[in-house]
Amino acid sequence: MRINRLLGAAVTAALLTTAALAAPASAAAAGNVLTYNSTGGAAVPVGAVLSASLASGANATLYTTTTGTTGVKCTASTFTSTVVTNPIAPGTATESTTGHTLSTCTSNVVGTTGVQSITINNLPFATTSSSAGVVTITGTAAAPIQTTMVLRSLLGNLTCVYRATGNTLTGASSNVGNTITFTNQPFTKYSGPVTCPANGYFSAKYGPVRGNAAGSPLVFVN
Repeated sequence: MRINRLLGAAVTAALLTTAALAAPASAAAAGNVLTYNSTGGAAVPVGAVLSASLASGANATLYTTTTGTTGVKCTASTFTSTVVTNPIAPGTATESTTGHTLSTCTSNVVGTTGVQSITINNLPFATTSSSAGVVTITGTAAAPIQTTMVLRSLLGNLTCVYRATGNTLTGASSNVGNTITFTNQPFTKYSGPVTCPANGYFSAKYGPVRGNAAGSPLVFVN
């Protein structure tokens, strides 16, 4: 009986030791939703500024159909966002998209000869990035996701204003190249002359996404 009691105590102690060792390891492995330089790396701190330009070879486009090539194409675009929350993964980090620019743009819309400017209105926008790789940008009733395009024509400049259908844009993040991709996100004309197309579909691929810490570390999603 004494031997059995000793064996039982030894087994119990071993199990408790194993559990104590396993718990911190599991917590460490979980990591945060956004990390620097690798999956499971150092957590991106609240207040960090993330940014990216178009991925190599990519354009930002606002075409009139999902499969066509009529509309506006830009060869330069950048975005900037600030991290608001970055919880333990799996979960959803929140950000505030404070900057979004599109430049070096051309237009092949009938009746236009070029692009004077494109401005993203009503920034900042609430943004979320989930462990599932879904990036969502949301406007409000008072500050909708809106783009103002000034197109050149033989008769002068035309101002075309578009708003995101549903007041939301959805993109996909990937740790391959640290990219965020938007595909055929729908916009509807809010105001402008008949030359401005009635609809637009926004597509762009940004990356690599980097933080503003020393060395401009890559940002990974966990």
